[in-house]
Amino acid sequence: MNIDLLVHGGDVLTVDDAGTVVPDGAVAVHEGEIVAVGPAEELCTRFTANESIDTAGCLVLPGLVNTHTHLAMTLLRGRADDVTLQGFLERVLRWEAELLSPENVTAAVRLAVAESVRAGVTSALDMYWFHEAAERAAREAGWRLHTGPTFMDVPEPADGIAYEDRLAWARRDLEARGPARPGHRPVLFAHSAYTLSPGQLTEAFALAREFGALVHIHAAENATEVATVEVRYGKRPVELLDSLGLLGPDVLLAHAVDLTGPEIAALARTGTAVAHCPVSNLKLGCGIAPVPRLLSAGVTVGLGTDGAVSSNTLDVLGAVRQAALVHKAGGDPTAVGAEQAVRMATLEGARALGLGEHLGSLEAGKRADLIVLDLAAPHLRPAHDPWSTLAYAAHAADVRDTVVDGRVLMRDRRLTTLDERAALDAFALSPEQPQVVPA
Repeated sequence: MNIDLLVHGGDVLTVDDAGTVVPDGAVAVHEGEIVAVGPAEELCTRFTANESIDTAGCLVLPGLVNTHTHLAMTLLRGRADDVTLQGFLERVLRWEAELLSPENVTAAVRLAVAESVRAGVTSALDMYWFHEAAERAAREAGWRLHTGPTFMDVPEPADGIAYEDRLAWARRDLEARGPARPGHRPVLFAHSAYTLSPGQLTEAFALAREFGALVHIHAAENATEVATVEVRYGKRPVELLDSLGLLGPDVLLAHAVDLTGPEIAALARTGTAVAHCPVSNLKLGCGIAPVPRLLSAGVTVGLGTDGAVSSNTLDVLGAVRQAALVHKAGGDPTAVGAEQAVRMATLEGARALGLGEHLGSLEAGKRADLIVLDLAAPHLRPAHDPWSTLAYAAHAADVRDTVVDGRVLMRDRRLTTLDERAALDAFALSPEQPQVVPA
């Protein structure tokens, strides 16, 4: 049988439910779909490929899934360090009103996509202004972006759309993008319970559910946010969402750091998922999310980087390491193990997006999002266990090849669908404030 792509020769970490590893394995891809995974000797005999990737001496695994980010915040990288969440928001909202435009978002997202592809990130859930510009930039590069309209009631929205016009605007957007398809689903972003009233939240969630969209919302990121919402509405953020009937399997909470036992139980009861962002939570002094308790309760937890202002990079492997380490600080070295941390960046991240049937593991019938990790480096030898290698030893720079939907976006560390030099040259930083030179 003739196929489009055959990835062969390295150990294949499938990240399926059984944790299958295929030594000297192969992945066969046709029309963007994985058609077979198995021993290289068998698949190389069975298939003839138009394109192949020799992965001898490498580790092949599913592409990494970034379940919470703001890609175009690359525009402001390094401009809001060493401040609290509230100080961060005060600065960033002002800069966004001054700097954001479709052109600047396009340039910033191109840079973010280049960084992500190099780091083995094959898809991301991106909450930001001018999502149409971000979507176009990602599509041009062949990269999998999950995005949609954002609801945030602020005096000067960066996109200039007044809140009273946002429902109609979002409806048009959701109608235009159509129903879910393999590897993609409609998404709507409700920023938070401190930037939207209970009535506004209810309206936004109702619209999303009309279209079968995933709803992504910041919730319980730090104690100050929780106190603000509690003073304003008499309930904590997660408690408020639950009381309004807004939690559910179509909802993904970003952060979920400050949670009570009953709130964790509510997330488990309703099937609500969480995007854990350990790096930004530490950097902003928000605290450490109760991930071991969430996992014990049966809550689906994915990993996110947050934006490049609060975490400074879009390195999901870095988040894997941090997630595997930070929860051990309480004295339990098994709190979040290497395998669990890697799963949070792959299959569990896909499940958090409601896309676990299509993404997150290397199995026949799933979309062909995969990466190749080059093991030919001193810090990766010997590689006794692939989960350990990924969680505790590997770096983003060890990623050699990145494939999205069966298309090779990086081969031998060279981007093939995006002009990296142009993406870098689009940025000119002045001493006073960041500026983007249109590409």
